[in-house]
Amino acid sequence: MNQEQVLQRLKEGNERFVASNLNGELQDDGRRSELTTGQAPWAIVLSCADSRVVPELAFDTGLGELFVLRVAGNIANTDTIASIEYAVAHLGTGVIVVMGHESCGAVGAALAGGDNGYNLNHLLAQIEPAKAQAGSSDVNVVVKKNAELSAKDLYDRSIIIKGAVDGGKLQIVTAFYNLGSGKVDFL
Repeated sequence: MNQEQVLQRLKEGNERFVASNLNGELQDDGRRSELTTGQAPWAIVLSCADSRVVPELAFDTGLGELFVLRVAGNIANTDTIASIEYAVAHLGTGVIVVMGHESCGAVGAALAGGDNGYNLNHLLAQIEPAKAQAGSSDVNVVVKKNAELSAKDLYDRSIIIKGAVDGGKLQIVTAFYNLGSGKVDFL
């Protein structure tokens, strides 16, 4: 599939999810057997770790179709970037979706500030640029800015990703998941 076909497939899968009409394909023992010799996911999704946001369901996909990374606040840190580099360089995946979501708790914690301990403070510090640049204290505005900046970080901090984008082999898009409806808005 080319990049436009991948994005269309994601949108159609999300339409099925919103309509509660999941097809449930590629989720059985036959599919598991097919994947024992390798994988060829057609999209990468960098999403939040929030238990309410499950990319495989939101896009109605099966085993082996998405390469999903989940971290609170969908931040592009060294580990998520390296994992995405693997999928781009070794699996040939051509689309990255950086997906934030409505009422993100990590973004809310960054907005609230305070001392959350060493590890969580480290994670929340990576959301600070979005907080500073959003021009709003509305959590959902900051979530969208954070997705945009995470996408930019993927490009700026990785020669593998930058080279693939510049060579037309990779497209990075941002998205926003609406908790109540399940609809994914591509930004």
